[in-house]
Amino acid sequence: MVRLPYLTALTTLFSYGLLFVFGQLRDLARKVLDWSKSNNLQGYAPICLGLEDFYTRRLYLRIQDCFGRPISSAPDAWFDVVKRISNDNNKTLHRTESTTKCLNLGSYNYLGFAAADEYCTPRVIKSLKEFSPSTCSSRVDGGTTKLHNELEDLVAKYVGKESAILFGMGYVTNSAIIPALINKGGLIISDSLNHNSIVNGARGSGATVRVFQHNNPSHLEEVLREQIAHGQPRTHRPWKKIIVIIEGIYSMEGELCKLPEIMTVCKKYKVYTYLDEAHSIGAVGKTGRGVCELLGVDPADVDIMMGTFTKSFGSCGGYIAASKEIIQYLKHTCPAHLYATSMSPPAVQQVISAIKVILGEDGTNRGAKKLGQIRENSNFFRSELQKMGFEVLGDNDSPVMPIMLYNPAKIPAFSRECLNQNVAVVTVAFPATPLLLARARICISASHTREDLIKALEVPRSLGIAKYCTNRFLECLKNRGFFSQFPIMH
Repeated sequence: MVRLPYLTALTTLFSYGLLFVFGQLRDLARKVLDWSKSNNLQGYAPICLGLEDFYTRRLYLRIQDCFGRPISSAPDAWFDVVKRISNDNNKTLHRTESTTKCLNLGSYNYLGFAAADEYCTPRVIKSLKEFSPSTCSSRVDGGTTKLHNELEDLVAKYVGKESAILFGMGYVTNSAIIPALINKGGLIISDSLNHNSIVNGARGSGATVRVFQHNNPSHLEEVLREQIAHGQPRTHRPWKKIIVIIEGIYSMEGELCKLPEIMTVCKKYKVYTYLDEAHSIGAVGKTGRGVCELLGVDPADVDIMMGTFTKSFGSCGGYIAASKEIIQYLKHTCPAHLYATSMSPPAVQQVISAIKVILGEDGTNRGAKKLGQIRENSNFFRSELQKMGFEVLGDNDSPVMPIMLYNPAKIPAFSRECLNQNVAVVTVAFPATPLLLARARICISASHTREDLIKALEVPRSLGIAKYCTNRFLECLKNRGFFSQFPIMH
């Protein structure tokens, strides 16, 4: 959990305040200078209006070259980043034909399966020839192949549940399943830092939503006790059902959930648990079975286990694993299963092959080596950053490690200078994070070598943006001629 120092909060607020004031002045100047030009909307209300539009125009567009960078190769340890140029101060970006080979510290390629693999790739190509790229149908019509059934059985066995159901998109797995599980008269108690897919799923369910402090079992118990005592709003009737929703690894914090303590609270009050393992399944645990294995929790105690195939397995889609009764209910009621196109067969085959490698069913120990490598790489990189004085969030064994930047000027400066040194990183700011808590999010892969990680560490070391080193950081950029390249940063 981030504890923001008062001085850092003050300087960051001051920076955003300056951007806001100058943005408003520029908008005022535009209105005065363009008063004769009428925006002829023919009676329609403007689509883009308000502070969201202001934030996009006056803050985001100035640094949009730091986001959405296209790539032209597989997201392996190194990949090719397409260069873009702008002739209008970043309002529009144009792709060029040139690329830069960069060290990839941004992709969720935790076990390295996103690139060509000696076991997975031939089988994926074979499935493409046999089944085609798409089923062109929903699961309940003609969209279920033998591969889908095989993967559902394999996933259920892998995570330790009775049954499983597949979906074509990880985000939809949460946003569509939660409304199918609970509705009006039910209560959802959600961690305050849960993913947006969970937030939207909870909102769309019609159930009452309450939030507990991030990863705080004591506060969860307080909320549960209060809500059970009061019952439903106005009527005070007992809740029809209560579901507590948490994540295995929180994607913007890199923290492991306190699963044993939370499970103790949920068992005490007889409430259901929903565990999102999008970033933990395949990435942590001795055999890659996620936080339950890592933290010693019996998967049978978790009612609903959700995960995605986009991180550790190099594919797309998501799954829900639970009892046969729950899965059968979802197959008859969930719109994402009834109406959406099923997972692409080659994507299904990729997951099947990746899981078999992890389990050693390919006849090698490559899966065990990958799991050991991701753990070793993550802990090494985190410890080295901490030794350098950086404020790094998250826990040991987590492949996600955010480096706190705070100040809005550091976001583009850090991102651009990393790219200049052939290191691709992801910077994250509002609205994906709270306004004052901008960060660079590093994702480590088993495909990274120790030499790769040492090279990656040279960049933040040379920039010197460790805690209390802002002046050194800005002086370093000035000496490199950074501000002359980007006059909007003056």
